[in-house]
Amino acid sequence: MRTRAGRSLTALRFSLLLALIVAGCSTPPGVIQPPKHPTLPPPSPIPADIEKIPDPVPRAEPKSARGNPAFYDVLGKRYFVLNSADGYLERGVASWYGPGFHAASTSNGERYDMYAMSGAHKTLPLPAYVQVTNLSNGKHVVVRLNDRGPFKEGRIIDLSYTAAAKLDMLKAGTTFVEVRALTPMQTNSPPPAPAATSDLYVQAGAFGTEANASKLLGQLRAKGVNNASVREDQVDGKSLYRVRVGPIPNVNEFDKVVKRLRILGFPDARLAAN
Repeated sequence: MRTRAGRSLTALRFSLLLALIVAGCSTPPGVIQPPKHPTLPPPSPIPADIEKIPDPVPRAEPKSARGNPAFYDVLGKRYFVLNSADGYLERGVASWYGPGFHAASTSNGERYDMYAMSGAHKTLPLPAYVQVTNLSNGKHVVVRLNDRGPFKEGRIIDLSYTAAAKLDMLKAGTTFVEVRALTPMQTNSPPPAPAATSDLYVQAGAFGTEANASKLLGQLRAKGVNNASVREDQVDGKSLYRVRVGPIPNVNEFDKVVKRLRILGFPDARLAAN
């Protein structure tokens, strides 16, 4: 069955698909027509050895004719599609989508196959290849992105049923992940996947000076966020002071913390990079 998160994204995914089609035609970008729900065939039986389905091998592909507008709008928010996936690295929450979308058209015009190793992303060019690591258990997969989404706040990637199964996240529906873009040159020597960790934090801000970080820390504590702290990291030989809240034990708590921080006026809250 679909996850609860997957069910809530059905209307959004069809609306976005139509928006991307419109953006490639003569109608101005961002215009969304009423969604049309096609009659989809039922998914085939689940493969017996689903975890043996191989990951795709990154290869050079031209950008899809569909699914790559300069920008598009969903639920009042504008997303800008990146020109390249090179160097992309982000941590956040992954979800998965399955039977309710099987055989439907993806944003780049391909058919969604819930048993393929694929995924959806809001801003990376289509297609693109990414390594996704489940930070709770260290399992990692490679998927080929061919769709747009997810649009629930705090989610950074939507995975196929098979990819979710190989990451051991089907039952929970969501998990903390690291998403790293891959290039064909990394086929023989992929970057090492991060180790599993239970020590995850929400980053409220990052600064080049300790004074600015301390100022934000004081603002957070004044508003009752008592589990905030400052961590100094070295990035490209320079000090970076990260203001973090946590540790965060699970996705539900992450959602609550991010929502609270944004209500308090800290819109850049996100899962800390490390």
